[in-house]
Amino acid sequence: MSNASVDVAGHDLRDPGERLPLDELRALQLERLQQTVAHAYANVPTYTRKLDEAGVHPDDIRSLDDLARLPFTTKEDLRQSYPFGMFAVPREQVVRIHASSGTTGRPTVVGYTQADLDNWAEVVARSLRAAGVRPGMRVHNAYGYGLFTGGLGAHSGIERLGATVVPVSGGQTARQVQLIRDFEPDAIMCTPSYLLTIADAFEDAGLDPRETSLKVAICGAEPWTNEMRHELEQRLAIDAVDIYGLSEVMGPGVGSEYASTKDGPTIWEDHFLPEIIDGETGEVLPDGEMGELVFTSLTKTAFPVLRYRTRDLTRLLPGTAQPTMRRIEKITGRNDDMIILRGVNLFPTQIEEIALEIEHLTPHFVLELVKRGKMDGLVVKIECQPGLKPVVMTAAGEVLKARVKERIGTTVDVEIVPSGSLPRSEGKYKRVYDLRDR
Repeated sequence: MSNASVDVAGHDLRDPGERLPLDELRALQLERLQQTVAHAYANVPTYTRKLDEAGVHPDDIRSLDDLARLPFTTKEDLRQSYPFGMFAVPREQVVRIHASSGTTGRPTVVGYTQADLDNWAEVVARSLRAAGVRPGMRVHNAYGYGLFTGGLGAHSGIERLGATVVPVSGGQTARQVQLIRDFEPDAIMCTPSYLLTIADAFEDAGLDPRETSLKVAICGAEPWTNEMRHELEQRLAIDAVDIYGLSEVMGPGVGSEYASTKDGPTIWEDHFLPEIIDGETGEVLPDGEMGELVFTSLTKTAFPVLRYRTRDLTRLLPGTAQPTMRRIEKITGRNDDMIILRGVNLFPTQIEEIALEIEHLTPHFVLELVKRGKMDGLVVKIECQPGLKPVVMTAAGEVLKARVKERIGTTVDVEIVPSGSLPRSEGKYKRVYDLRDR
């Protein structure tokens, strides 16, 4: 049993779902899968139509292998059903509504019954326990509140665990610094890019971010690398763990890393059934192979999802800290984040990984897609450490350009910009700007 699962007296802190032996877990998954498919078929017109078109009836689901017979759900299905067409219960039973930002089209709207909110709070509480948070600790919650699932989802889980929530939300970074100093929280929840912004703000105020009360950061909502983890841990003298989730499946808390292992989020498989598929063919891939992550919800009543394509790229791996539940490799890319540059696939996290290896460069960068005649080009605008001579800045940029060419196989332009000149994250950070139509 992981140290994250016991208290100082050796008592098991896990809830009953976490303690299930593998055979009981699989039996529970099948029972809940059958209930979910029947519920969705009977109450969501989109699923009635899609299952009929696939020639699958809920009674056909007799084993977990039958999951592969179900049709996929995509974000476009959700947008076509805007706003409430995917709800599977009467509107008066929906006690909360969340939605995506809708920056690339109609927002995706999700709903929750009270039972859904209770389950959500429980899986977030599990995630916090895995990270080492304990009842009575103070948690600084800098995820955004409102329609975004991060703030309220984290908030409920903190309270369910019995910890004290400091509901700061995102933004007002100077105030975040002041409250961390004054309230002395044990843990912080926010995006990794925003935690970097907070660390910068401490230093800009002449304060050492390593001397705060913080012991652990639970970060998610955007892909981030192990190099970024190392940067945050070194700058703030904390453990930084990855919490995974997405609003269409539940919100934060679908899975989480254990601070004792930091080897990828454990998926809470009694609530969410994961698969990895080939993104091109839809074929289910065996555990250990890289592909697109797909989820079927097992306990959601207001908004069940069948085989939802997340677009996140990862692989399913055996459990470690929680041996009966599988984990996913840390997600550092998404299908829809991928840049295809002159036939080469490139992800922003690849640039982050390389940049953090190079002396004098910082994790503050943006990528600009531009036109070079008839060809696409990519400009990496990246900040250097303050106080450097121009010749040192130029040399660091050349090293970055050479390593991108060597490792990724494509040529980019690198523009070194002064420290503090790029926008700072106040939540999810926008890395890629498409300027090709300008």
